[in-house]
Amino acid sequence: MSTSVGKLTPMTVQRATPKSIRTRKAIETAARELFCTNGFERTTVRDIGARAGIDPSMIIRYFGSKDALFAQVAEPNLQLQDLDIIDMDGIGEALVRHFLAQWEGEQAGRGLPVLLRSAASNDDAAGRIRDIFQEQVFPVISRAGPPETAPDRAGLVATQLLGLALARYVLRIPPVVAMSSDVIVKTIGETVQRYATKG
Repeated sequence: MSTSVGKLTPMTVQRATPKSIRTRKAIETAARELFCTNGFERTTVRDIGARAGIDPSMIIRYFGSKDALFAQVAEPNLQLQDLDIIDMDGIGEALVRHFLAQWEGEQAGRGLPVLLRSAASNDDAAGRIRDIFQEQVFPVISRAGPPETAPDRAGLVATQLLGLALARYVLRIPPVVAMSSDVIVKTIGETVQRYATKG
């Protein structure tokens, strides 16, 4: 008995793709679009299901929760300022003020709180946090001091910014929550200034 194998056509490839993979990709695409447009809080599982053309229960089946789905697709942009237009003596305060605005301002719904909450137990969320600092924070901090110390300086800045976010927005430690933005900018800004410029 002889057999023959025909050429793979686009239709053949599509049929060979598991339905689960196509469904997962549809969910991720829909979620990415809605999270980007509406933010995390205003995007519902039902909205994502409707955009993807599937039953919302499939989202829970594939990802477990909206938080986990967000961790998979989130691409927050810190929109850090160009240090060329900032007084070098005020870099620390400028960075802290800008970071606070990402959590308390118009960008608050873009997902940094979700990523930080999820990072300890979700590899995708942890990876996103690392990517944000490698791709967005490191290039800025590297220009604020000697190039050879840039990795250490950026890492130390990250400890302050992420520690602040964890205490104020995730764990919600009362004294930190009660502090005014001005106090936080001044006090933590002093430490960030030292880390960013001297390490």
